[in-house]
Amino acid sequence: MTILVTGGTKGIGLAIAEYVARPDEQLVLAYHSDAAAATAATARLASTGARVSTVQVNVGNVDDVGRLVEGLPDDGGPLHIVHSAAMIYPTSLLDADIDRFGEAMQVNGLSLFYLVRKALPKLSRGSSIVLISSAGAKTASANYAALGVGKAMAESLMRYFVAELAPRGIRINAVAPGLVATTSVAGMVGGEEAAARVFERAARSNPSGRMSQDSDYASVVQFLLSPAAEFVQGQVIHANGGAYVAG
Repeated sequence: MTILVTGGTKGIGLAIAEYVARPDEQLVLAYHSDAAAATAATARLASTGARVSTVQVNVGNVDDVGRLVEGLPDDGGPLHIVHSAAMIYPTSLLDADIDRFGEAMQVNGLSLFYLVRKALPKLSRGSSIVLISSAGAKTASANYAALGVGKAMAESLMRYFVAELAPRGIRINAVAPGLVATTSVAGMVGGEEAAARVFERAARSNPSGRMSQDSDYASVVQFLLSPAAEFVQGQVIHANGGAYVAG
């Protein structure tokens, strides 16, 4: 079995990679530009016994995605994809730079289309694709437009893919974690101090009384990759402790 995790060398993607890694299985982590983080991620995952490799790629570029997929190892088992890569561009719609917003749509939205199309020859019955989405795909937040709109696009693509992938025995679903303490949040809200305040408010207001932990969403991803989820298709599972549900 081979598991490809895009955005897999930092934050949510790395937490998922660590959770799903198994001895002697192929684990491919795709990253955009931080080579130091890729090296650190490989070292961190060494103790899992998985055969870990990293690939630098821009998932918003269809040719780059083709190169990524062509280089995936083939160990005879199913290929699974966890698509966690995202472009963080804090902006409202009216203030957005049109070119940067378009780039964000490629990375946060259309990249799922590129991945599925390019990977199709390597996907087989039992393969599972999991998109890492966000509550921002349905709930508007300040300066979240480039990510939220992109994830909404990706969720829509996911639903349309179901009709074409399910007859092949290929699953596609999404997991939306709650607010997770990552460096991306600091970039979104304007720095570490602002992020700390956001985290404190999120924990206080969550019906479950805390913020999301890595295992909360990673365990859902693991389930969706497993044969136990054979009949789960086109779902967005929110692992957020009840945020956005209870007022």
